[in-house]
Amino acid sequence: MFEREKIHEIEKSKKEWEGKKLEPTLRRFPERKKEFVTSYEDEIERLYTPLDIENLDYLKDLGFPGEYPFTRGVQPTMYRGKLWTMRQYAGFGSAEESNKRYKYLLEQGQTGLSIAFDLPTQIGFDSDDPMSEGEVGKVGVAIDSLKDMEILFDGIPLDKVSVSMTINSTAMILLAMLMTIAKKQGVPYEKLRGTIQNDILKEYIARGTYIFPPKESMKLIVDIFDYGSKNLPKFNLISISGYHIREAGANAVQEIAFTLADGIAYVEAAIKAGLDPNEFGRNLSFFFNAHNNFLEEIAKFRAARKLWARIMKERFGVTDEDAMKLKFHTQTAGSTLTAQQPLNNIIRVTIQALAAVLGGTQSLHTNSYDEALGLPTEQSVTVALRTQQIIAHEIGVSETVDPLAGSFAIEKLTLDIEKEAQKYLEKIDEIGGMAKAIEDGYPQKEILNSAYKTQKRIENKEQIIVGINEYNSDKKEKIDILKVDEEQEEKQIEKLKNLKRQRDTTKVEQSLNRLKKAAINEENLFPYVIECVENYSTIGEITKILKEVYGEYRESTTI
Repeated sequence: MFEREKIHEIEKSKKEWEGKKLEPTLRRFPERKKEFVTSYEDEIERLYTPLDIENLDYLKDLGFPGEYPFTRGVQPTMYRGKLWTMRQYAGFGSAEESNKRYKYLLEQGQTGLSIAFDLPTQIGFDSDDPMSEGEVGKVGVAIDSLKDMEILFDGIPLDKVSVSMTINSTAMILLAMLMTIAKKQGVPYEKLRGTIQNDILKEYIARGTYIFPPKESMKLIVDIFDYGSKNLPKFNLISISGYHIREAGANAVQEIAFTLADGIAYVEAAIKAGLDPNEFGRNLSFFFNAHNNFLEEIAKFRAARKLWARIMKERFGVTDEDAMKLKFHTQTAGSTLTAQQPLNNIIRVTIQALAAVLGGTQSLHTNSYDEALGLPTEQSVTVALRTQQIIAHEIGVSETVDPLAGSFAIEKLTLDIEKEAQKYLEKIDEIGGMAKAIEDGYPQKEILNSAYKTQKRIENKEQIIVGINEYNSDKKEKIDILKVDEEQEEKQIEKLKNLKRQRDTTKVEQSLNRLKKAAINEENLFPYVIECVENYSTIGEITKILKEVYGEYRESTTI
């Protein structure tokens, strides 16, 4: 980056500055903390200069936006051409209630939908199953069958709105439902845009909404890659998720390292099944957390892009540049929201969202300030959306590409995070890959250790959380809380009963039997799941058939 003579000159000047300015100042005004560290416990330097990045090769390490290694962004013009998709995560109660909220958000200028499903939907239980009692419609919308999805997307044109679905174990079923809705609307599959999360490995690591054992779960994901890459060219068939890993307590380095390791496992499984990474690689996407440390988070996103591009090119021999690009959705950090002084969360979310934009995200969800207390109200979700719109249109950061590139601090942090994440990737390779590492409990233990250290820093006031361990207030702020109708569960169960009375039972049984036979014969299950969905088989019925063939996963108690 700099000529050797210039480096020597800067080094000499820095030493003079330390003697004349720094040391006298430190004697008079000691620094406020003994140590300043990143989330991954590296020392944060007092000052960054060209000396910290003297080995940075601009063309090799940075390059230009839209070109390998994509450190500066996946598109040449980034937000000058198209703003990120503003996609507020929403869904609660019934399909009718959620449909109203989606239409409201679209009227307010949201540019994509992000569907939150209730817990029974996520783990393959119908609303009338005893296991679902008390959970129907609570953390997301209840979807039992295609009938609910028809209501959910009533009046929402799928050729104009992209749809993201946070769904993993039952991802194939929900995607089949979305495709069937598109067909009913007359929208060709090739025009369908959006993302399914479909990331089961992180469920074993950090979240827990798994159903089947890892091998069988991976088979379902490969089936989606195979069928989807041929039929859904504009749809992201997986969102490899670091968000939940970070929420579980991981630091910034662990977040991207474990996420990319999951990505490597998916690519390896697909290649083993005979798929071409130059094709399905274009339909991969990622999902990251935007946490509080502003500069560190920007560097994290840039390092992740660079690492993934090199993994795809050097490890898997990918030649299609679109298949090397790390495209990602970002959500602001739910774990940083506080029930105390909840309006402070608006500030936290704004800073986190700005970091995601400066880091080059492709879509963004901003949390509502009341989410530590309950489901977001219309007012709070509108403030969250307006936060994105103000960042997009009022403050100038979308006018130029990667505006913080060249900052000594940003470039040094980017290099450091890349280096530390690479160490984790090498360790996971030594273990035998991410599936084996999860089985051994390696990432889980690393995350637990990181979470413990963070908690100790907070307890010792080495890390200040405003309103929690400092700047407390006895004043109670009155915040309206959205409550789900307590009768919602009964209404949903009654709808399900009506569906089962009205549908063609013979067609349901025949399609479920064909699905079971295909699972036994290890065929691609996607076409059979679509048939089941079209005949109004329920999520619980489809999942039950697959459990009979695949069994269920039980977490080891040795971790």
